[in-house]
Amino acid sequence: MPRGARYVGIAAESSRAGAACPTFTLTETFGYTFGMDVNNTGAPAAHLHRIQEVAAETGLTPRSIRYYEEMGLLAPAARSEGAYRLYDADDLERLRFIAGLRNDAGFSLAEIGQLLEDEHARQRNRERFQATSDPAERRAVLTDALDRVERQISTLERKRERLGSMISDAERRRVHLRGHLDDVLAGRDPHHDPHHGNEPGQ
Repeated sequence: MPRGARYVGIAAESSRAGAACPTFTLTETFGYTFGMDVNNTGAPAAHLHRIQEVAAETGLTPRSIRYYEEMGLLAPAARSEGAYRLYDADDLERLRFIAGLRNDAGFSLAEIGQLLEDEHARQRNRERFQATSDPAERRAVLTDALDRVERQISTLERKRERLGSMISDAERRRVHLRGHLDDVLAGRDPHHDPHHGNEPGQ
């Protein structure tokens, strides 16, 4: 099977789960890059890893890896004669990408799935646009691409708003705690502040 073909199949069969072929670049937004070539370039066969090795490499649990597969976000590169899942370097990179968005940026699996699908669609739309000179077809491609970008922007703006609110709350707590610390250093008793609703130490 050509490298990456299994992700194309997943995208076609599980679009609601957000699976996609990882022929995308999200470096500009998230700092992660996929460089998988969906065409077989004749490269040497990749080394395949058992799920326990993948878990050790990525810091994920085997249960999480299986769950991502169930959600349609991942497809093992192969299975052994004993039906054990086998993963290649592209699978590991994809898992690191998913884990980064999940753990570092706080994205839900549904949001991650949609981002993966949108990035796959971006590659697909580019190919469709280049393959036709029909104005109506090109207009449809560009409209779909624009709709997907608008959705990505909306998702990221909501994430930014939530993070901004969390930062503001943390900054207020910092000011409150510094006030208590100043009281302690000055030999004053830090009293409960009814405006903050927090006892000392909170």
